[in-house]
Amino acid sequence: MIARRILFCASEVYPLIKTGGLADVAGSLPRALNKAGHDVHIVMPAYQSVLKHLKRPAKVLVETGVQDYTVRISQTTLPGSRVPVLLVDCPELYDRPGNPYLDDQGQPWPDNAMRFGVFNRMILALAMNRCGLQWQPHIVHCNDWQTGLVLALLSSERKRPATVFTIHNLAYQGVFDRSAFEQLNLSDYLWHYERLEYHDQFSFIKGGLVYADRINTVSPNYAKEIQTSTFGHGMQGLLQHRADRLSGIINGIDTHTWNPGTDVLLAHKYNKQHLDDKLENKRALQKRYSLPEKQDMLLLAVISRLVEQKGIDMLLAVLPDLVKRPVQLVVLGSGHKLFESALQAASQKYSEKLSVHIGYDETLSHQIEGGADVFLMPSRFEPCGLNQMYSQRYGTIPIVSPVGGLFDTVVDASAENLQAQTATGFVMQQANEQALLFAIDRAIDLYQQPEQWRSLVKIAMQQDFSWEKSATAYEQLYEQALRDNP
Repeated sequence: MIARRILFCASEVYPLIKTGGLADVAGSLPRALNKAGHDVHIVMPAYQSVLKHLKRPAKVLVETGVQDYTVRISQTTLPGSRVPVLLVDCPELYDRPGNPYLDDQGQPWPDNAMRFGVFNRMILALAMNRCGLQWQPHIVHCNDWQTGLVLALLSSERKRPATVFTIHNLAYQGVFDRSAFEQLNLSDYLWHYERLEYHDQFSFIKGGLVYADRINTVSPNYAKEIQTSTFGHGMQGLLQHRADRLSGIINGIDTHTWNPGTDVLLAHKYNKQHLDDKLENKRALQKRYSLPEKQDMLLLAVISRLVEQKGIDMLLAVLPDLVKRPVQLVVLGSGHKLFESALQAASQKYSEKLSVHIGYDETLSHQIEGGADVFLMPSRFEPCGLNQMYSQRYGTIPIVSPVGGLFDTVVDASAENLQAQTATGFVMQQANEQALLFAIDRAIDLYQQPEQWRSLVKIAMQQDFSWEKSATAYEQLYEQALRDNP
């Protein structure tokens, strides 16, 4: 593969700042591409928390004016790597505490259009080598609505780089009113329903969807789903129109952090040759959650935001039937107060079967993956999902809804797939209560056949969900974008 210069544009990057899966991708994919020989630069806003995270001050490379603001571009490196990170620094726009998108009341910052409009204009300047850095990318890779305007701005440039736009969650679209469009001094040409106008408003994400050379999502199945009215959030027609440029690439996982053979957070390290040590983790998890230490009980687990999207209401609906079965359930998560309270009340009622920890605990999340037998993900939609991949790596069999990346990453334990030794979990027939309970019953039946269960666990642990594999797919996508670039 030819080494390319890649400008990777994201509004959050782990470990500098994280609110969701985008940060994980932005912190991992550039590393994998860098290891493959590409010259990758990340660009992101210099939020207050990002600057505080740095061990030494970022080096100021250039200072310029954008939209009546003074903006600096500073450079640091992604922690634990050699990947340069370019920080778009404008204290008036980004020097704010907490969430990068929301104020302390949980509402979007009122000037988000300007905040990310300025960010996008600086990306444009970097992409066209107008910042005096003597570095121009072959590829500009933008992610989610916060960078969607870049593709529209680049569309009028001669000899521009090729462009890729990744949708991590189509539900968030960066929609603002006409006045925001005017404040950003955008060309009137762009105010059109085939460009940035969206029902008399202005949509950042349409910039990516209309103008990118290549569009991708974080799983092949989600790429199909977002072309339907159920998952398209009003953009399905546009995505159908651009279907020849749309594809899906599964996110990778950090296989160093999530490795049961080296995980220091586990009570006992193990691998597929030493599965008896996984049983020791099960005992340790039952003890920590104050559940009876019974090996014959199928230990189910949930690590999740406790919201309707994740199917928590389905889980609550089946609990009275579930506790009659030879299972135990541990839950770790936080979210809707109604769900938190209902789970806590149920844990008191069914104390020998259900234990709940409200909040998030990184150590406990590893111990759950290592100790549980089954991981439940009955999501209503899931662009990619990560826990189903962590679970397979840890030999914790996932039960998932047939949506998004869950459908792409879990092979159902049908009789045919078990015989072919390709099964890695249980895929629900639909995203509803009956299908969830039926899938759990299938898991109980197989768990009572130890040899079959052990074989399923070993096959799940053999799956390759590394970023290196995903990076190869992105390399191919970049080459397609370069061929498509007029």
